[in-house]
Amino acid sequence: MLKHLPTEMKHDKRLSSKLGVSLPLVHLAEKILSTRWIKAIPAPIIFLLTFHTAQAQDPELKSTTSPTIKTQDTTIRRIVEEMQRITDNDKQNSNAIQALLQGKEIDNISKYELIKSNIVNASETYYLLNKKIIDLKSRTTTNNLDVFITSLNNPESKALGFSLSDRIVELVEKIILKNKGDKGEKNSKIVESTKSIINSPIFQSFTSLTPPLAIANSVMNFLHSVSVNNKQINQKSLQDFEKELNKYVVYYTALNDANQKFEYGLNFNKDQLSLLQDNLFDHLSFTATSMKFPAPQKGNQSLSQTMNEYFFDFKKEKVIDYFNQLEAKYTKGKRIDYESLLRENSSLKEVNNQLEDLVLQTKRFENLYNEYFTLLDSYYTKVNNSLKIAQDNGLADKSIIDTKQAEFRNLKTEAVGEIQASINIRELYSNTEKIKYRYRIF
Repeated sequence: MLKHLPTEMKHDKRLSSKLGVSLPLVHLAEKILSTRWIKAIPAPIIFLLTFHTAQAQDPELKSTTSPTIKTQDTTIRRIVEEMQRITDNDKQNSNAIQALLQGKEIDNISKYELIKSNIVNASETYYLLNKKIIDLKSRTTTNNLDVFITSLNNPESKALGFSLSDRIVELVEKIILKNKGDKGEKNSKIVESTKSIINSPIFQSFTSLTPPLAIANSVMNFLHSVSVNNKQINQKSLQDFEKELNKYVVYYTALNDANQKFEYGLNFNKDQLSLLQDNLFDHLSFTATSMKFPAPQKGNQSLSQTMNEYFFDFKKEKVIDYFNQLEAKYTKGKRIDYESLLRENSSLKEVNNQLEDLVLQTKRFENLYNEYFTLLDSYYTKVNNSLKIAQDNGLADKSIIDTKQAEFRNLKTEAVGEIQASINIRELYSNTEKIKYRYRIF
């Protein structure tokens, strides 16, 4: 025990002499505690001496505690070791707490950086998706392809080497009038009436139905009505005429079917694109409001125009500036208080967690984009089939049909290339992939 006392105390003659004999520990404690060296004594020794002094003075404590200390230095050492263990534990706990606090700070930084990155990329995705929806909605085919189809469907056109109008008149003269169209007033009137029906402004104004089919039907009805009072037009003549006319009707019916199905498919595709644009508008409104941006407002103008105008204000550069201002607001000294930033702007977490809906909207656009080309492929096949019917029915030579099919194939390839270049779906893919929408922030 002597080695734990201050050096000055060891040289005190009165105390040294007492330490050299078997003096009870309580007396030693009293002597030491009353000396001027008490402040220099280590805390563990003070604790031990005080304990034994109290034990000697309190019989009850003495009766419940062993009064015997076999080895004084061993007891003190154990107390010192226990106190050292507590000190070490405190230090470890302190380090653990600091690590947790630092980990929490790193976690807040990670959350913020993810939210910021996702929303910045989302702002560009909103713009790109809207732009591509508008572009695809405005598409039918291309001008060159439209001109080609219109020429095939025009009764005055000689794209396949014949004009339907001329062929109908020829069939009337040859089959109905037996090549006597220029003989007799009745025959002349039949020819003129047939030409009048063909050139009727009513048929020229048709847009949804194919004019050749309407013309053929009207001419047949006219001839049946004339046959009632004209004995020269017999039932066999009408049947022969209808049989020849049907060769053309079958061709134009197939072409008309291709046009109608393509038009129906395009209209459905456009309706779905309009619905997608409505959903995009709602999602954009939620994001803008959550970030305290002015929300887009629907007015009397089209939704496409409204969206285009809104992206002058809500664009990637301004969203980046928004986060720069937010960081400056929560900067204390040289550090950003990310915990306060996230806590006081909790709506940003919800914006981040709703971005999966935006990604799903881009996937929906991708489907509609692919459906457009599926429509175009189907249309191409049906038009080619109608041209093959024209060849099989002897309406046009094989060389002419082959030329037209090759022309149509080139125009279709050109149309696909133009649309793909204009919309650039890969641009949308690349930007959307930057949004880590699967990571939710709570």
